[in-house]
Amino acid sequence: MKYTTKAAEKSAVKITIKFDGEEWKAALTKAYTQNKHKFAVNGFRKGKAPKNVIEHAYGKGVFYEDALNLLFNENYGKILDKEEKKFTVVGEPELSVDKLEDDGVTLVAVVPVKPEVKISSYKGMKIQQFAYTVKDEEIDAEVSRVLERNARKVAVEGRAAQNGDIANIDFVGTVDGVKFDGGEAQGFDLTLGSGQFIPGFEDQVVGMNVGEEKDVNVTFPENYQAAELKGKAAVFAVKLNSLQAKELPELTDEFIKDATGSETVEEYKAKTKERLEKQAERRANDATENSILDAIAENTEVVIPQAMIDREIDGLVQKFEYQLMYQGLKLQEYLDFLKMTMADFRKQYEEQATKNVKSQLIISEIIKAEAIEATEEEVDAKVAEQAASVEKSFEDYKKGMDPRQFDYIRSDIVITKLFDFLKANNEMYVEESK
Repeated sequence: MKYTTKAAEKSAVKITIKFDGEEWKAALTKAYTQNKHKFAVNGFRKGKAPKNVIEHAYGKGVFYEDALNLLFNENYGKILDKEEKKFTVVGEPELSVDKLEDDGVTLVAVVPVKPEVKISSYKGMKIQQFAYTVKDEEIDAEVSRVLERNARKVAVEGRAAQNGDIANIDFVGTVDGVKFDGGEAQGFDLTLGSGQFIPGFEDQVVGMNVGEEKDVNVTFPENYQAAELKGKAAVFAVKLNSLQAKELPELTDEFIKDATGSETVEEYKAKTKERLEKQAERRANDATENSILDAIAENTEVVIPQAMIDREIDGLVQKFEYQLMYQGLKLQEYLDFLKMTMADFRKQYEEQATKNVKSQLIISEIIKAEAIEATEEEVDAKVAEQAASVEKSFEDYKKGMDPRQFDYIRSDIVITKLFDFLKANNEMYVEESK
């Protein structure tokens, strides 16, 4: 077997593999041995017919496909091992037969590979660094949410519906006088002002009295999920069955202790502020890192193989699927509801997946160029932190660790050092954001 490699278009490599006549003959014999039991020939028990008899009965090329697959599968991996320093395969090969004769065969495999990344600049740039400040209003909003969660519902009598009320309604929706899927319900609890229904619906329920019936006229948004309803005018026949209002508890130290475990309202606010500040710090750090990568990406040339983008889309779709599972939903049910195909659903992730892959390639390239790595001392320090957090000794905790945990720690250290390096080597300006 002899082979050659040559760069192809769109971050691919063309591998041409040549086999001589003896190798081809041996592959055909092996294919016959492995598959002869599949053929029935008159005068022979199944699996006992000679190779030439089967070829005469079924055609000379009856074993060609199996023999070609044998040759490729037995040699493709070996070729990749030999060429691992030259290129990294990132997807399945496109295989074709260039020559097929008794004196030998030639196979051609075009394989997507990790692309060359040309970064014109990743130092000396002016890049925005984000910062988020926790406002007193945010802390007050958290307190309000605690009160809301512990509110009790009381029946409303003697007045019309208003925002904040829980309206129990029956409704039937029609478009051009025809009912549509999902447009009808009885005994539905709707919190007025919540924005749960399409714009205009809740506003028209406000002012209704218990027992009153009314036609609510609305227009579905142009971006509504059901294609057949986008931009359509609809009429909902609504009946208000009952009204309830939320009665908030009094904000006292005793209430806060029962509801949150904090001893006082002030202690809860202090803990809330600390938690929100940590969230703001993480959010600002993520935004800053994205800002850095976006700036570098503008100075980067790379042709990304579709195989890498498809793999990233796989991950994004799977993540969304897991989120649906937590809500008790299945992805196919979700797509059926939206009347969307899986292909169209995946297409939505194309842009984000392309950006993600480009960022990953940029990160990998700079780490390699700057020889950024995690030392054993740095890894041990992280392991010690984790051991302390679960009140175990360093030695016992380290012994019980999975190799993948070490890989994760090393990766986390390297990424942290990378962004520290990029922040230090670029002009970062802070623009405080809300």
